[in-house]
Amino acid sequence: MEPEQLLPLVYDELRRIAHRQLRLERHDHTLNTTGLVHEAYLRLAAVHRLGSLDRAHFFAVAARAMRRVLIDHARRYHALKRPGSRQRIPLEETELPVEERAGVLLALDEALERLAQLDGRQARVVECRFFGGMTEEETATALGIAPRTVRRDWAKAKGWLYAELYDDL
Repeated sequence: MEPEQLLPLVYDELRRIAHRQLRLERHDHTLNTTGLVHEAYLRLAAVHRLGSLDRAHFFAVAARAMRRVLIDHARRYHALKRPGSRQRIPLEETELPVEERAGVLLALDEALERLAQLDGRQARVVECRFFGGMTEEETATALGIAPRTVRRDWAKAKGWLYAELYDDL
């Protein structure tokens, strides 16, 4: 299936994921739901053979693409503002105000990269759950593991990330 045929089939779900990511943003935020969906989709279409992915794997890859878009946006914003202090954010929240918490998002991305070197599966679980807003069952299907494994990896990853992000606060 060609990317232009796939987009209408997944567009509503991508918008739901993007909306969840951006729900706490200001109404005049420069990165809106449509912009996040389109930018993530363009990145996906440029890199992957999207038609060869099943639904679960597609949304796992889409979660990773949205993470990259949000991180790039936060880097641009952070470069302009250079906020000096970090703030605590619960990892259960899938809504992350990009512009207001650019420093935290960048720190989370760096910690997630370190986690990926230690345990790639845990990092992918975080991407699906946090950045993709996927349920345990959706994450399990996307990663080809049991929901119980997702639950265990999610708990371990959150603990590790909290230690990485907040031990020095």
